[in-house]
Amino acid sequence: MNMAADDIDLYDHSLYINRELSWLEFNRRCLAEAGDPNVPLLERVKFLAIAYGNMDEFFMIRVPGLLQKEESSSLMAIGPDVYRDTKALMSEINVSVDSLVDGYEECWSNLRKELFGSNIRIRDIDSLSDAQKEWVKEYYRERVHPLLTPLALDISHPFPFISSNSLNVAVRIENKGESKYARVKVPVGILPRFVSIESESPGTDFVQLEDIVKSNINALFPGMNVAGAYIFRVTRNADIKVTIDEACDLMSAVETSLDSRDIGFSVRMMVEEAMPFEMISLFGRNLKLRDNQIHKASLGGMLLTDLWQIASLDIPSLKEKPFTPYVPKELGEDACIFDSIRERDWILFHPYESFDVIVRFLNAAADDPDVQSIKICLYRIGKDRSIINALGRARMRGKTVSVLMELRAKFDETNNIYLARELEKIGVHMVYGPVDLKVHSKLLQIVRLENDKLVRYTHMSSGNYNTSTAKQYGDTSFLTANKEIGEDVGELFNALTGVFGAREYKHILVAPTSLKKTLISKIRREADNCSNGRKAYIAMKSNGLVDSDIIAELYKASMSGVRIDLNIRGLCCLRPGLRGVSENIKVTSIVDRFLEHSRIYYFENDGDPEMYMGSSDMMPRNLIARVEVLFPIIDKKMLKQIKKNMLDIHLKDNVKAKELMSDGRYVHVRRKGKKFRSQQWFIDNRGIWHG
Repeated sequence: MNMAADDIDLYDHSLYINRELSWLEFNRRCLAEAGDPNVPLLERVKFLAIAYGNMDEFFMIRVPGLLQKEESSSLMAIGPDVYRDTKALMSEINVSVDSLVDGYEECWSNLRKELFGSNIRIRDIDSLSDAQKEWVKEYYRERVHPLLTPLALDISHPFPFISSNSLNVAVRIENKGESKYARVKVPVGILPRFVSIESESPGTDFVQLEDIVKSNINALFPGMNVAGAYIFRVTRNADIKVTIDEACDLMSAVETSLDSRDIGFSVRMMVEEAMPFEMISLFGRNLKLRDNQIHKASLGGMLLTDLWQIASLDIPSLKEKPFTPYVPKELGEDACIFDSIRERDWILFHPYESFDVIVRFLNAAADDPDVQSIKICLYRIGKDRSIINALGRARMRGKTVSVLMELRAKFDETNNIYLARELEKIGVHMVYGPVDLKVHSKLLQIVRLENDKLVRYTHMSSGNYNTSTAKQYGDTSFLTANKEIGEDVGELFNALTGVFGAREYKHILVAPTSLKKTLISKIRREADNCSNGRKAYIAMKSNGLVDSDIIAELYKASMSGVRIDLNIRGLCCLRPGLRGVSENIKVTSIVDRFLEHSRIYYFENDGDPEMYMGSSDMMPRNLIARVEVLFPIIDKKMLKQIKKNMLDIHLKDNVKAKELMSDGRYVHVRRKGKKFRSQQWFIDNRGIWHG
């Protein structure tokens, strides 16, 4: 007999996995891909770069807030596991981080050996031939030395500012029995981290830029006794706060706040294992870091984000087999895309299907004399200018173009400000949305005059209008000429450009006004159906599940007997498999070639299923602090195809999927029958969901 939900506090912190520890477990799954011998070698190098970059972002964005809470020496609300001692949490985080750093180093050591075996040799200076050593000395003299500025650390020299995540050499100089110290910044970025040198053997030899600097460090301190040189790096708080007052607009406020990102307070220092204690203390004291904020690493374990340089080497045999994205003939170059969308709705699954369809859609709108207006929400655009160029051309051809540019997209603020100003100069109507909400919705609406009537063509997506990430992220696009959905999206654009607030929509769910409330009502309906002997089932695919209200409702549904399948890529604070609470909930996560990024929410509804897709995860930031949109799949035939050939396929994965245990660990999904890798199935069967 199931325990009644009223008999247990479903918000008790013990029923939730801590958000930060869950994030670190996601990074551990990324690291596991880097160590998987079944993954092509350069793809493994890429995953190690991703895992290392993720850790940097964790310390730049998440840890600063925890450190500030820790200093208060009180119990604070940190996440769904509501009241937790922050000092104890930071202790757990440090244990997990140390374990991950060890994993990075071991992984890099193994990969370096395998790269060597594939004629990609990352060499130590001592292992070079005499000719190569001479080449390195010349490279240092001509290319490196003029870029270096040694900064002494003594009474007459203030402690230098050390920029976030830069690579540095700490130098100890002995003079008449007295130690002096200096810091030299390694010019990574100006010069490549991995410097290619001539080799007499097949393949390529590289040396690391910091090794070149260290091996020539005496040239910076002539006539002095350099007793040691050690690599270190500092990570700073980058979680900028945008402060707006009556004296400035949003763009000015974002620009002003960006100035503080590079000078945020120090959060972590990584040091080479051989660095002496007194040097660590000197730097830690001046950077105001406690002992538990200083992590030691092997020399090879520093700044592994630069491994993108190695991962980008053009060696097809060491990468995943390429494929040509599918394009439905009705949406191809020879078709009238407006006719095809007017005839039926379309779901495209990127990168298995080409994002060029969406670019072509926008280009067609820019050039079509019958198109009257274009409205679009832009969050992350990337370097490819296809979307921006189409919008600019549409405006130059006399169409009304409105762009809602989210200026606060983390780490894309500068690019978005630049593009906003560029578009504004040519007459594009630029808006920046509600001051207190980020606009994360992915929306495009084109209004076309047909037979003296205006027809709305709408695109909604889980992914950004970014042609680069569309090749790397698993995202879904929805194209429709449905009148009522078009009216809903038109009304939402009016709210975003005018005064945002609660409005009535026939079909779409909008956060923060209606989305969370509606999801909860549908979870409750499944629980009620199950309790009354009707068909009930919930399946959700999302990037994150953190919101405690949603989790509590899923617990209640499970306690009512509803079977629930959750495919959550990253953060998941729900504990599955708890006796009497979540025994009917299974949580899996897929980390594979492409970043899982689509969102699908399915409710059985007693045999009349409902499905929503779109931009929103089940996290407080999405449900409360952002404008998000989920759209319904109205066409029941399409709904069945998506359920069968997208959602169910993800849930069947037993190669790349890992299952979440109630204690927060992830283990390989127990394999029953043949191996089934969902992303490979999507590649092999791309386009089948249009059947």
